[in-house]
Amino acid sequence: MPLRLIFMGTPDFSVPALQALADAGYEIAAVYTQPPRPAGRRGLELTKSPVHMAAGALNIPVRTPRSLKSDDEQRAFQALEADAAVVVAYGLILPTPILEGTRLGAFNGHASLLPRWRGAAPIQRAIMAGDRETGMMVMRMEEGLDTGPVALAQRVAIDPDMTAGELHDKMKEVGARLIVEAMAKLEKDELGLTPQPVEGATYATKIAKDETRVDWTRPAHEVHNHIRGLSPFPGAWCEMPISGKMERVKLLRSTRTEGSGRPGEVLDGDLTIACGEGAVRLAKLQRAGGKAVAADDFLRGVRLEKEAQLS
Repeated sequence: MPLRLIFMGTPDFSVPALQALADAGYEIAAVYTQPPRPAGRRGLELTKSPVHMAAGALNIPVRTPRSLKSDDEQRAFQALEADAAVVVAYGLILPTPILEGTRLGAFNGHASLLPRWRGAAPIQRAIMAGDRETGMMVMRMEEGLDTGPVALAQRVAIDPDMTAGELHDKMKEVGARLIVEAMAKLEKDELGLTPQPVEGATYATKIAKDETRVDWTRPAHEVHNHIRGLSPFPGAWCEMPISGKMERVKLLRSTRTEGSGRPGEVLDGDLTIACGEGAVRLAKLQRAGGKAVAADDFLRGVRLEKEAQLS
């Protein structure tokens, strides 16, 4: 008999794993996801999460508790009598009665090479730190933050100009395959668990608004990593002198290049910008209220004089 599972996830990153488990024939007793959120300009419409939408298409019952701390929610979870829970970017803390509420435990698909980048934003933090590789891991969950023993892992290279969005899309497909493999091994009682190393732990804290602005005094490689690590969301930004006033512009893609000048100085007509050391060339930008466009298209509507100063 295939395992009876509970799936817990919320964003589009989680959807391939849910779909892969369904395609592999696993019985999914219920899907847990974050409640619908206000959307639209006035915030009057409620929008279901990507996982909620995917579960509906698969005719799987969906539960959207705001918390799992109450006795009633914990009893409802346990009453599903599942063999295991699969968790991929769910977004709620799982208390002990939930972690222990299935026969075999809860297994998390995490987007880093644990113990590096435990926490909420491992993809962005890996790129912002200049890591050359990361990976997907399946771990058995325990009370600590991403501290449980690891079952399976697959390394993923981070190309020099890869953005967080591109890595995200690659990792979610790797994660889906790894989750299915883990459940197949678990079903056969062949899933080994290896404790995480004590040394080398780092934490991928959520991206704060006050760290998204580009600091041109930093070396070019750090500026480049900052831009691509925050692309497409929330987006690194700076202010540019446009039509006689400073305008906030998101920077969504860049490349490292040669050049020197005052940090933030426009060095040529190709959007080469001086950094504290070296320079970057901006390749994709987005004005407030506009679409993200390539640098050539951006420059058709914006005139930036050489030696103009970005801040």
